[in-house]
Amino acid sequence: QVQLVESGGGLVQAGGSLRLSCAASGRTFSTYTMGWFRQAPGKEREFVAVISRSGGITDYAGSVKGRFTISRDNANNLVYLQMNSLKFEDTAVYHCAAKQSVISTTSNRYDYWGQGTQVTVSS
Repeated sequence: QVQLVESGGGLVQAGGSLRLSCAASGRTFSTYTMGWFRQAPGKEREFVAVISRSGGITDYAGSVKGRFTISRDNANNLVYLQMNSLKFEDTAVYHCAAKQSVISTTSNRYDYWGQGTQVTVSS
């Protein structure tokens, strides 16, 4: 059982930056692959970023590559999403998620989900 709580969302101007945090419960955080997904109004949930258990492997959606960075702090059960050069199209509810074993960009492979944090980018 893993419980996830996101924070750090808010309102930001286009071109600005924001860092999201996800705090995880449990004693085995380092055994989980962690991902970020987002869902904008009227759109399906989409993959944003993923990081492997040790943090050595990352992957990003093409729409955010070069602008977003995922990282993790296993000692403190935290995963981050640094978002730079934000665009209006980045507006969405952002969720962190956890899965056992190897990385995946498919949302239905993830076992645990946070409730999300709203990111709104003004144009």
